[in-house]
Amino acid sequence: MTPLHKIDMAEVTRLTREGRLQDAMAMLQGATLDTPAPSGSAHNAGPTSPRSTARVLDMQPPNPHTGGAWTAPEFGGDPIPEEHASEHRSGGAAQKIPETLRGMLGRMKPRLGERMPGLSTRFPIDRTPVVLPDGARFEEHSHTAASGTLAYKLYIPSGYRGQTLPLVVMLHGCTQSPDDFAAGTGMNALAEQQLFLVAYPAQSLSNNVSKCWSWFSPADQQRGRGEPALIAGITREIIRAYAVDPDRVYIAGLSAGGAAATIMGATYSDLYAAIGVHSGLAYGAAHDMPSALAAMREGGSSSHASGHRHQGSNGRAPLVPTIVFHGDRDTTVNPVNADQVIAGSPGIGRLRKTLSQGESAGGIRYTHSVYAEESGRAPLEQWLLHGAGHAWSGGSSDGSYTEPRGPDASREMLRFFMQHTRGATA
Repeated sequence: MTPLHKIDMAEVTRLTREGRLQDAMAMLQGATLDTPAPSGSAHNAGPTSPRSTARVLDMQPPNPHTGGAWTAPEFGGDPIPEEHASEHRSGGAAQKIPETLRGMLGRMKPRLGERMPGLSTRFPIDRTPVVLPDGARFEEHSHTAASGTLAYKLYIPSGYRGQTLPLVVMLHGCTQSPDDFAAGTGMNALAEQQLFLVAYPAQSLSNNVSKCWSWFSPADQQRGRGEPALIAGITREIIRAYAVDPDRVYIAGLSAGGAAATIMGATYSDLYAAIGVHSGLAYGAAHDMPSALAAMREGGSSSHASGHRHQGSNGRAPLVPTIVFHGDRDTTVNPVNADQVIAGSPGIGRLRKTLSQGESAGGIRYTHSVYAEESGRAPLEQWLLHGAGHAWSGGSSDGSYTEPRGPDASREMLRFFMQHTRGATA
């Protein structure tokens, strides 16, 4: 531990109050937090207002020395004893803060444990009352296979009469639920307007107490194993049970869910016609907890996972159409990860890139990059949101981790999806 006289305890106290245990522990271990980038910088820039940056969504890493689980700030141990509460509120008794943090993390470790495989006996969904249009259904289901069990919710629009419809699979971020993610993204309302089914797999609490998808685990980056097998199983189950067009099946996600979506695109390119990645990471960006933290901070390397991509009939990994959204003020997942999602797409070298800029009705400026083939087909899109943080662009404040002022990521993803069918995937 770094000597106490070298630590800015006032800053540690402030970070602790805000639930930023990762940063507080980094300071206690002698690390220096990154300072905000200059105002013109695209990456690592600090927030300009509370509205432009969401609170931390993704996993808080365990202490590299003591281990433990990746957790969210909401799972931050027991309340501070009353005898220390006034010191915590006032920022006094600085010497006691490190012991408080260590004690809190120590209590968290045995309670949270490591990631646990196996079945979930509790439906990990917040049953918030949802007002549905007449004839629409938002059903609870579960899927069990060799890898375990995942619950999921399925939105069936009121206009469904057994006709063939597209399917969109939505992967929530850490701490979220299907109901929360549906409310924030507004995808169910779009399904009512444009007629498609929407599935929301729910990460099991027995797999991760913060409900994070295990995008950093090699066992969950491969076809036929772990979470990818369960998510693909849910998708196939819905295709069998309803009139789903198998050539118009899509998957999208936010943050850890976005990273999981890139995994599904790489390992099940024969199942999904296109993917959407919001504030996520490239396929195989990490292979354990330390590399996950490094990838979130500064981008990752997917070289170790390249051999697990699903191969097409020609023996090569296909380019799965991909649309990417990322805020350039994201301090949870570095925006360079969006570049890496695009750069990691097989065959990108043969595409022509064009740029345009615009501004949403809410005042968020963006840079829109389109990567097109000579035929005009554009299998890759990237939206860089200037001034936006770690939140779903254009989302509703009815859900968590949304930036309502941004361009409508849900509507743009759907537009992109409907331009691509599985049979046309290169």
